[in-house]
Amino acid sequence: MSELGLKCGLEIHQQLEGKKLFCSCPTLLREDEPHFKIKRKLRATAGESGEIDVAALQEQLKGKTFVYEGYHDTTCLVETDSEPPHEVNRDALYTTLQFSAFMKANVSPIVQFMRKTVVDGSNTSGFQRTGLIAQNGIMETDQGKIHITNISLEEDACKIISETANEKTYRLDRLGIPLIEIGTGPDITSPEQCLDVAKKIGLLLRSLPGVKRGLGTIRQDVNVSIAGGTRIEIKGAQELRLLPLFVELEAKRQQELLKIKEELKNKKLNAFSISDLTYVLKNSSSSIIRKTLDKNGKILGLKLSGFSGLLGRELMPKYRVGTELAGRAKVKAGVGGIFHSDELPNYGITEQEVRALRKELDCGPEDALVLVADEENKARTALSAVYERLQELFLGVPAEVRKANDDGTTSYMRPMPGAARMYPETDVPLIFPNAKNVHLPELLEQKIVRFQTQYGLSKDLAEFVVKSEKLFLFEELVQKYPDMKAAYIAETLTSTLLDIKRQYQLDPEKLTDENFKELFRYLSENKIHKGIVLDVLIDMLRGSFSIRHYETLSTEDMHKTLKEIVQKNLGAPFSALMGLAMKQLAGKADGKTISQELQKILKEGHG
Repeated sequence: MSELGLKCGLEIHQQLEGKKLFCSCPTLLREDEPHFKIKRKLRATAGESGEIDVAALQEQLKGKTFVYEGYHDTTCLVETDSEPPHEVNRDALYTTLQFSAFMKANVSPIVQFMRKTVVDGSNTSGFQRTGLIAQNGIMETDQGKIHITNISLEEDACKIISETANEKTYRLDRLGIPLIEIGTGPDITSPEQCLDVAKKIGLLLRSLPGVKRGLGTIRQDVNVSIAGGTRIEIKGAQELRLLPLFVELEAKRQQELLKIKEELKNKKLNAFSISDLTYVLKNSSSSIIRKTLDKNGKILGLKLSGFSGLLGRELMPKYRVGTELAGRAKVKAGVGGIFHSDELPNYGITEQEVRALRKELDCGPEDALVLVADEENKARTALSAVYERLQELFLGVPAEVRKANDDGTTSYMRPMPGAARMYPETDVPLIFPNAKNVHLPELLEQKIVRFQTQYGLSKDLAEFVVKSEKLFLFEELVQKYPDMKAAYIAETLTSTLLDIKRQYQLDPEKLTDENFKELFRYLSENKIHKGIVLDVLIDMLRGSFSIRHYETLSTEDMHKTLKEIVQKNLGAPFSALMGLAMKQLAGKADGKTISQELQKILKEGHG
């Protein structure tokens, strides 16, 4: 894509372990029922410049109520914005300094935490606290140097639970979890390089003992532009494998928008004028139209002179100019969508009704039309948003923040925020970081090599365990139980968990480090044996584990049980006796031991 002048930059957000950034609450994410709920309205306010940020203002205009769910034992008054932040988490700061050292970045001698205005409800205070820790780092890659422009320490936002037209519900457990934010320069020039850089930064982050591991603990935002285009921020790219597709499709979208800009050079958008078309469709059988009319809503429309065929133009796969207009209308007005003439007749609107609509709007063959069916105020706001987006077609690519979708496409979220959203946080004292004597941990690439030489793991197994969230637990266990094969410990912490997920449809991520520590302690004490480890882990997941049930029988007790089975089933074949023995001694001993003891008893009997 070098011919397009593609430029890319990454913003990576990595959650940290331990306590939250400005209080002592744990960084524990919960799924159980919350203990309390509070409701809030948030309003955008002017920053130091006296201006209100455009993105924050857009959110306020939606007028939503925000509901926050919390827990008495793991959330506190800081999360509910009922008391000021406490002292900054020094462990989180140290981890950020470690990463800064990896990047050879210049650490700020003084850190002033800032408030970043956020009015989508994801922060109870209406802002996010963020502090710039280091700048001007360098990361070496196979494709060249990547500049690390900023390394910041900030707090994570709430987790969204549900959303309706008038209300958003958030959970407070994620709010305040420390995040390292890493921003690169626009040095990435291909979709594939974007993936490579993200992977390398991810590996460096996971080399740090203070970072969280697992799904959802690291998030990527991608900034993309092409020559003649504009920087677009794509937020929330969770899956690394989709990064090249996001870059490729955004570049294509910008390329198509620039082509449209050229085509529109000799055209002029007609004046904004909304027409009430309700009576034209009063007898329509379209379910959307009928639903709107049943609620006393309106069908409003716009004529677009000379735009016929343009609204159906594809910008990305299954994404057209009409989709772009609908995205703006959905976000700004909360409507379900729009109708436009390049896709009609459709949605139950007939050819005859389309002709009637075109006649009412005085549309010629070269003209297009857009309809919105909803409450009158929402419909008017939606058409205003559509017209605003149409005006931007004449300018090329508007600067905006877009949401990453699961299929690699993106959708409009909000305007690109400006400097007006930032102002100093006066409740957090200045920080004076000490960048000296920062210990750098072993890199993951180095661990992979060491695990092969020191513990005899295969290369694949070494990579598997190193990249898993059980890495540090593995190292703890192999040191504590040197007589146990390291490969067996690694397999139990990795592939055994995959077996549980595939064969039993259980979530192995719910197994805690304490569960595994307990498991290996019982193995070392010979209270359980390797043959039943899978059963033990499944019982732990189901909450039904009891060591009394699983404690290995003594040989004497096993011998006694097997004798009783043989005496009660005289003449039965070995396979039948073995089946009865396995059933009665389930979890008490492995099959090999039971088989050996049963054969001894049968031989004794024959003797």
